[in-house]
Amino acid sequence: MPTGTTGPADAEVNVFAVELKRWRDVRGHSRATLAKAMGYDRSYVSKVESGAERPSEAFAAHAEKALRAGGALRTAFRDFETSRPTKLRPPAAPLPEPHAGNANLIVNHDDATLRYENGGYRLTQRRHLVNQSNEPITRYLVRISVDRYPGDPERSNQLYSENPLTWDEIGLRAWHGRNRSNPMNWTAHHDRDAFKEVWLLFAGEHGHFPLYPGESCWIEYEYTVSEKHWGNWFQRAVRLPTRTLSVCLDFPAELAAQVWGLHTSMTAQAMPFATAIGRDDTGDRHVFSWSCEDPPLHARYRLEWHFRGCAATSGGAGPRPSEVMAALGIVQDSNPALRRVARSFELPVEAEDAHRVLTALNSAAERVSQVHTFGKGMGIAAPQIGIDRAAAIVHTPDGEFISLFNPVVIEEAGDVDEQYEGCLSFFDVRGQVPRTQVIHVEHTTLDGRKKITMFERGIARLVAHEVDHLHGHLYTDRMREGVAPIPVEQYRGTGTNWSY
Repeated sequence: MPTGTTGPADAEVNVFAVELKRWRDVRGHSRATLAKAMGYDRSYVSKVESGAERPSEAFAAHAEKALRAGGALRTAFRDFETSRPTKLRPPAAPLPEPHAGNANLIVNHDDATLRYENGGYRLTQRRHLVNQSNEPITRYLVRISVDRYPGDPERSNQLYSENPLTWDEIGLRAWHGRNRSNPMNWTAHHDRDAFKEVWLLFAGEHGHFPLYPGESCWIEYEYTVSEKHWGNWFQRAVRLPTRTLSVCLDFPAELAAQVWGLHTSMTAQAMPFATAIGRDDTGDRHVFSWSCEDPPLHARYRLEWHFRGCAATSGGAGPRPSEVMAALGIVQDSNPALRRVARSFELPVEAEDAHRVLTALNSAAERVSQVHTFGKGMGIAAPQIGIDRAAAIVHTPDGEFISLFNPVVIEEAGDVDEQYEGCLSFFDVRGQVPRTQVIHVEHTTLDGRKKITMFERGIARLVAHEVDHLHGHLYTDRMREGVAPIPVEQYRGTGTNWSY
């Protein structure tokens, strides 16, 4: 193993270690799975990421390939080599030998049931594991991760900083074998405000019961999280080869839950589930179930929901449209982030970041479309979901999908007409906004090409509205002097297309 270490000054300029961790997080890798993908020892990868070991050029090349970072890690390595003080540079480290070995643990069936009741969620997770290695398995890593406001990271960070998720709240329990025959011990691996990681141990009050080569077993664990910590979403990430994945959501009938699902991978944008989510309305519970066979490794399956019956159960007049949008993760107009110019993408270097933002925008659009009919089409800009990047999407009334990165209106033409617009960030009102019927927009493609696209009439209005968001403007800035928005209750155009 290499013996060189970095000094204190290196820690301040170790851009490679920072970039490596970022791309590992983007790809959903643990340090162990990244080491395996690269063919390196886990401890060496950990030391490079922590700054305790100096990366070699060969290591950077392997990391670039394994993480498909679009050249970002090669650039970070060059920057690291350039900025690191020469006197602190150790001799070049020899490249560790890649280790052998294939995937050694198979998940025959991964089944999750999430039940909501009395202001809290209880997750029951069952997995049938098969050991295909040559060594006994004595522990299994699980992650408990929550996000109350997935579209508003600043709000989420504040919530968990002031009121962190605790072990007492979770009340984690685990079992080995069918029918919970053997309780499993566990130890904490990571303890953070919004997530926990634990090792489930193949050991308990009745001794040790390793999973030996060729053997299989069921493990089951269960924990609870209050609704003040859990948002309206549940995601399953495929981190091990899995044959069957199944999910069940169990809600009180009085909440009138509406559920939808989105499938994402490391390279593809969010898409609806390929198969429908089943529903059983028996008794006083509504149970939603979904499954798939042979899900691809690293895929993510995200179920989201909206409780339409909340107003009825509380006896109130119902939430305001702005409250509904806020609950769905849409940043509201009181947030100063909507008045800032969004940060541009450097494409194609940041293509993967752009893909991630696009996925988040599509997820938000899916959530919003479940609770409101957009006859004129709709759009969302990244700042509206708490992301300070210059990206926006538009869904036209005809079903066309438009994605824009770094857009700028460079020319306006045609007649000016005045029509009502609404904004998800202050959805209680509608306002008459004058706009030209033709705009030319310069934007950047994911491969870095500059492109100019012309939009007309209603589509031009939709696009101009989202481009305004990326430059810190709201539609109220465009309204004529003396004209004020009207309450949504007085608006009569919901569900209809633009008129020309």
